[in-house]
Amino acid sequence: MRRSSVITIAAFSCFLCAAAAIRIIPQLSSAQAAQPQNAHPSPAATASQGPQLKPASATVPASLKPADISSSSPRLQLPGATTEIYTAKRGESIPAVAHQYLHRTAYLTSSELSEAIRAASGKPNSTNILKAGEQITIPGILPAPIAEHTVPVARDFEVRAIYLTGIMAASDHGLRIIRHWREVGGNAVVFDIKDSDGSVTIPFEHPLLGKHQVYIHDLPKFVHFVHSQNMHAIARIAIFRDERMVVEHPELAVQSKKNHQPWRENGKLVWTDPSQPKVQDYDIALAKFVAQSGADEIQFDYVRFPAEGDQKDAAFVYQTEHPETVQAENQACKVERPEPPDSSAAPGTPGTSDNTPGHKSRVADKKGNKSHRDDTKTACGASPGMQRSDVITAFLKKAYAELHSTGVLLSLDVFGVMAWQRPVDLSHTGQDIVGMAKYCDVLSPMIYPSHFFGMDNIAHPGDAPEHFIGESMQRFELITHPDGNKTSGVVIRPWLQAFRWRTKTYSPEYIKVQVATAKEKGGIGFLFWNAANDYSKPYAAMPEMRAADLKEGSKDKAKFFRGDELPGVTVKASLTPAATPTPVEGALTEKIKQDSDRSWGGPHPSGDPRITALRRERASQ
Repeated sequence: MRRSSVITIAAFSCFLCAAAAIRIIPQLSSAQAAQPQNAHPSPAATASQGPQLKPASATVPASLKPADISSSSPRLQLPGATTEIYTAKRGESIPAVAHQYLHRTAYLTSSELSEAIRAASGKPNSTNILKAGEQITIPGILPAPIAEHTVPVARDFEVRAIYLTGIMAASDHGLRIIRHWREVGGNAVVFDIKDSDGSVTIPFEHPLLGKHQVYIHDLPKFVHFVHSQNMHAIARIAIFRDERMVVEHPELAVQSKKNHQPWRENGKLVWTDPSQPKVQDYDIALAKFVAQSGADEIQFDYVRFPAEGDQKDAAFVYQTEHPETVQAENQACKVERPEPPDSSAAPGTPGTSDNTPGHKSRVADKKGNKSHRDDTKTACGASPGMQRSDVITAFLKKAYAELHSTGVLLSLDVFGVMAWQRPVDLSHTGQDIVGMAKYCDVLSPMIYPSHFFGMDNIAHPGDAPEHFIGESMQRFELITHPDGNKTSGVVIRPWLQAFRWRTKTYSPEYIKVQVATAKEKGGIGFLFWNAANDYSKPYAAMPEMRAADLKEGSKDKAKFFRGDELPGVTVKASLTPAATPTPVEGALTEKIKQDSDRSWGGPHPSGDPRITALRRERASQ
């Protein structure tokens, strides 16, 4: 072959390769840039940690997909927002620039800012790569950071909420979930600030909290988005179950009497000492910071002592300060129980440890007296000295005093089984409902029907929502309002089951039965829990419930919910003066790191009854 022919063929081949590269590189760049926002788990992660989230298309209507979201203007309309011209450097892309500018704009995620940059700069939607010296327009630039304010409501405001993990709440998918929940009749969202693994999802500086992965990079901005939807923002904080804390600060963990090492619950190092002042101060400081960032309600979860493991080996600070307590506690409640026939039951839930499957529960009558129709042998005597319940109540008294002045509500998640008021449950958890109710606005018992294993002689409790929701709510109302006066005191707002584990009847109708029963028995509002944040059944049930209530003609006759809404003024944000930076401004302005892969269950310990339930539910599908 002639030399000229070889040169011609080589040149033509190079041209084809270059053309292919031009088409491929933007696609790769787009996929990589989207990863921090989507944060979908890798196959390896889900194989070891649990099932994956369902694709967005499985639970979100087509009308809510990203392609249908307008990006020509910022999601948050704030006065004073401007544009800025940016000159690209060599090798930069639009997603990278959006990543860099996000904290300065009214946009909530990098992907929506990327779309807005393309629209403002006249770029095609598929464009990512920028040339050196190329100029693009950055829209929605704020003159100063957002300073959001709490929207106060009465404690008996009827909340209709769903739960979102921190990583979900900060994603494009999470924003679509929030919008859709609003569309179907919801008026609130619960989102993680600190989960039971100790992960803190927001920028927060504290001596006990080192460098950590942040998901909600600008909490005031996120809360402002929730408020812009006319929704109540509930910030969930897991209190004393904090795996990160005890790993990094083992001296703050529950201690073992046998080996003088951090105590483990069934082999897991996860519990801080609830009576440790440093732990209490840390949690209160975090809650106050969140309240000052505009949240409307602080929700404490895991506000209790460990309920499983070798209880006699667990040593706490309050026992050292009150030595007379130790012997009294060891003698207070000695329990012998038959072995559970179902070893697969979720630990830490009604039916396990404190409620073994197949064991007939010791149930209180309507006056609070306990029957003795079970197989449990219990010897409970008077216990002088400080008790676990005293520690929990004293902590709540302190927290409530410091938080209430900020205007936020304080709500507490409690075990559903505490409605049965069994001494063994009280002695382990320290959740004295009467004492706790004095220092909060709302109690949220976790009364998922599927978790009441072996109780009330019902073989399949998951398929008896009306019974267990009704029985639990009635008991909680009797405990907290013994005089029958429900116009004052704490509000009972239950966590309801929004997952199909251990029930063959999970459906929109299942949702409706729970909501109607809870309301009939005195509940005000409700919270839906699904660890995977899949609310397809509540989505379907909400419009049906709302339509049925509208037919009744008045809120007083409503079967499902009154339909309370927030005040008409939805925009409560202001702009923080640039001359007075917040203490965490440095953390807010740092370059956001790429989110690491995390399964929907994340590093949640198996002891969390709600996470355990969903893991088993997904595994069985």
